[in-house]
Amino acid sequence: MSRTRRVFAPKLATSKSKIQSSLTADPGEYLMKISVGTPPVNFLAIADTGSDVTWIQCKPCTECYEQKAPLFDPKKSSTYKKQHCNSINCHASGLSCDDKQFCTYSYTYGDGSFSAGDMSSDSFTFESTWGKPVVLPKITFGCGHSSGGNFDNVTDGIVGLGNSDLSIINQLSYTINGKFAYCMVPVKVLNASSKIKFGSDAVVSGYGAQKTPFFAKNADTFYHLDLKGVSVGETRFKFETKAHGNRVNSSDGNIIIDSGTTLTFLPSEVYSKVETEFKRKTSLKPVQGDLEFSLCYKNEKGFEKKVPKITFHFSGADWELSAVNSMLEIEEGKICFTIGDAEQIGIQPIFGNMAQMNYAVGYDLKEKSLSFKRTDCIKQ
Repeated sequence: MSRTRRVFAPKLATSKSKIQSSLTADPGEYLMKISVGTPPVNFLAIADTGSDVTWIQCKPCTECYEQKAPLFDPKKSSTYKKQHCNSINCHASGLSCDDKQFCTYSYTYGDGSFSAGDMSSDSFTFESTWGKPVVLPKITFGCGHSSGGNFDNVTDGIVGLGNSDLSIINQLSYTINGKFAYCMVPVKVLNASSKIKFGSDAVVSGYGAQKTPFFAKNADTFYHLDLKGVSVGETRFKFETKAHGNRVNSSDGNIIIDSGTTLTFLPSEVYSKVETEFKRKTSLKPVQGDLEFSLCYKNEKGFEKKVPKITFHFSGADWELSAVNSMLEIEEGKICFTIGDAEQIGIQPIFGNMAQMNYAVGYDLKEKSLSFKRTDCIKQ
């Protein structure tokens, strides 16, 4: 039996556009649907608030990881253009010029993954809240010809949702008024998806909503939050970080919120206290951990009742982690703590995506604020 579906003609974006996209859980990350080119071709890319450049793998590819979707072919898009070295976007960190005076990019990420290729522009097409597709012309993105690292075969690239000028958020500033919001479904719910929204619909408010400021440092990519302390149950520990032996001024923010990092990481001084108190307050049976997860337990029925509540006390707001957020099943019968020691692996403190599951999280770049509230993201 065939089904007739209505086909909408695309509409060019305006300052009142309310655009959105699907957000699907993939082990350790969340994939956002983007449609690139004319005619539009669909891809799934990591929604990453810790990155600025959006990129996908393109033909021809000299070194690419395997992906299920066909590589993007620039020759088949009537609106694709390489960016010249004199373009306004070709002056950011990580960009350079080739011998033909075209702009190129080369980025390496914290986990060793990398991508390099041509800085380009093309039309991106998004869903809208009223049903018609919305075309966003001349979006700057990377056409990757050499990419690799910790990407699985359903991941076609990265969507840079960071705070720099190159991020898709700032490129769409006029259209979305500096607002975007997402809701991440729990990773254990297979094939479940939610929405990432942009513009006036990307507001987290109502009963239970809280707000905290974020800090952007000199066109830095990251959204820095001011974390005052962390509680395990009712026991609270003060949060402090060090930089080159000196205490960091918390008014500049001391932890980044990152949708592209799975786990949450704290400085050693704080983490050791949190870990010790967690062990003291849980009755779960401990099992052997590993290099990535040092604190693991036997996964038993009703384990959620044996996991103490973890609370992150941000400036003016408290973010509570339930067992869904703080424990991850890494193999059958084994669950592990989703908070780790940042200094042990040489990274800055991060509030990762496991901690954000089942929360609506909204960013307002003009107000420089982050809003959040507990939400059943599957029902969003």
